[in-house]
Amino acid sequence: MNDPLTDRAAVTPDATALIDADRDERWSVADLDSAVERVAGRLAALGVRPGDRLGVCLPTRPAAVQVIHAAVRLGAVLVPLGTRLTPDELATRLDRAAVTTLVCDATTAADVVAAANTADGDGASVPVVSVDGDAGTGVADSAVTLLGAHTPDAVVSHDWALDSTLLIPFTSGTTGAPKGVRLTLRNVLASAVASVFRLGFDRSERWHVALPLHHVGGLTPVLRGPLYGMTVVLRKSFDADAVAADFERYDVTATSLVPTTLSRLLDATTDDLGPSLRAVLLGGAPATGTLLDRCIERSIPVFPTYGMTETASQIATATPEEAVAHPGTVGRPLYWTDLAVRDADGDERSPGETGELVVSGPTVSPGYLDADATAAAFGEDGLRTGDVGYRDGDGRVWIVGRTDDLIVTGGENVAPAEVADALRDHPDVADAAVVGVPDEEWGERVAALVVPREGAAPSVAALDDHCRARLAGHKLPRTFRFADAIPRTDSGTVDRDAVRERLA
Repeated sequence: MNDPLTDRAAVTPDATALIDADRDERWSVADLDSAVERVAGRLAALGVRPGDRLGVCLPTRPAAVQVIHAAVRLGAVLVPLGTRLTPDELATRLDRAAVTTLVCDATTAADVVAAANTADGDGASVPVVSVDGDAGTGVADSAVTLLGAHTPDAVVSHDWALDSTLLIPFTSGTTGAPKGVRLTLRNVLASAVASVFRLGFDRSERWHVALPLHHVGGLTPVLRGPLYGMTVVLRKSFDADAVAADFERYDVTATSLVPTTLSRLLDATTDDLGPSLRAVLLGGAPATGTLLDRCIERSIPVFPTYGMTETASQIATATPEEAVAHPGTVGRPLYWTDLAVRDADGDERSPGETGELVVSGPTVSPGYLDADATAAAFGEDGLRTGDVGYRDGDGRVWIVGRTDDLIVTGGENVAPAEVADALRDHPDVADAAVVGVPDEEWGERVAALVVPREGAAPSVAALDDHCRARLAGHKLPRTFRFADAIPRTDSGTVDRDAVRERLA
């Protein structure tokens, strides 16, 4: 299969493919196709060939979109990398993914060059290419090749096999070392089909993206744009006031958010989020009852979702109607996705019984870059997600926590998500994270990091009384700390190692 943008340019060349909200600039499908052709040709002139591993460390901007589609056109395997990673973190990922060429811009060049010079164990550095007209502050011109300085080679759109690895994103690494995930063309196409079956589609779809493009939540709308024929509206970073204005200005119909950003968006506005908005795909972390209630009060169409990098995005997604009728559910599995709840021996659990979620189907990755990690997570039944949950009698999925997040205190298991949800229900609490910390008597004790609402100052005694009315004794936090914000990854998940450090 050739790259979808080539086909889309032949079908609807005058449609709007991309809007840069930061600059109010627009690209038609034909304009974007021409830009991608130039980028692909210049990368080819620099020696990028089908099967090469193309690392991309770029913020959410049109140049990143062009490089993403150029990789698909060339047949290069895309390796998206976080712009906030340290040089050491970048170098580790470059090694694991065997990156052959690395693309940056002026804002990421210094860290990218430092990583590229140390990444390869044999002493050879990874070639670095910048999409901007200069190497970046503090970077020698000789360390970076300027993409625009090269004459494009002629490019023949690559014919992808369905089971070829299309991209290698890394997991967020909230529990253990980040793992490189092999996602095939089949995975990405199956996810695109299953998603649109659940979310529906507007013929004038405009999907707003303010998430980082190295996570599947930000990357998938960009890849799906030509498939669906929709417009992608980009904003470099999330700013609640700016995003709210984008929704109105560009008639945004859909977006992907995490609970933290949605909460900020609601705080920044007093009315609806634009008359065109029909779908807010809400994932990355559990949505609290309080947040969902705020959305219901303002008629915001929220689709709570559960997904993973290993499944090219969504696994299960609730409709807004389900979210209202069954608060807390992430809905039923998507089309083609099989989800089972299994115990420690691999036996399937009955409805209502908690166990590890195991997923199979065409969206599921064939495995990680590391063979041992693949063997540990993938088996005959599918991908053992490490997530703990259950299905109700009607097949809806409920997430309780993670197998490696469970707190064992005095021989009793405690799900941190349940305790955090109870804390968030306190009127003076804006956010909370719960982890287990070592305890000489009980093995572990429940500890909570709490973010007070603006202007509030909840006491430990008040929070303890609140929890005692809602939780069994062994689930009560024994340690409380207060913070201005919960440490989170770019995808919105709690950075549990950072939380533990604050609670130690």
